[in-house]
Amino acid sequence: MRAVVQTVGRASVTVDGEVVGAITDGLLVFLGVTHSDTVETARTMARKVHELRILDDERSAAEVGAPILLVSQFTLYGDARKGRRPSWTMAAPAEVAEPLIEAVVAALRQRGAKVETGRFRAHMLVESVNVGPRTLLLDL
Repeated sequence: MRAVVQTVGRASVTVDGEVVGAITDGLLVFLGVTHSDTVETARTMARKVHELRILDDERSAAEVGAPILLVSQFTLYGDARKGRRPSWTMAAPAEVAEPLIEAVVAALRQRGAKVETGRFRAHMLVESVNVGPRTLLLDL
């Protein structure tokens, strides 16, 4: 599982003209799933994101109650080392990825996090205002 985590002043996801998820002063998380990921990987990623000390004064979303906007993004597993056309073979198929994305969301909510999401398999317009900027890549 791979995540890009950004601190944001605001972020939103729009699908077909409808805002389906939006937060202020929190974390925008793009999340990709690979073939070897499991429900345990999802729980570990949720804990890592929630407790990551990336916010002001080295605090975490768990400590300050910051909201999280989680957006699935299979392209995080794109491989463009050869040629100009990326390969997506490292990305898990949708049937595998979707339940694991949902498992991360559920684990975050079980931890008390306020979580908004994008829409799986939809063409999404993601807007964000980065703060810092602070961006981390998490690989599990």
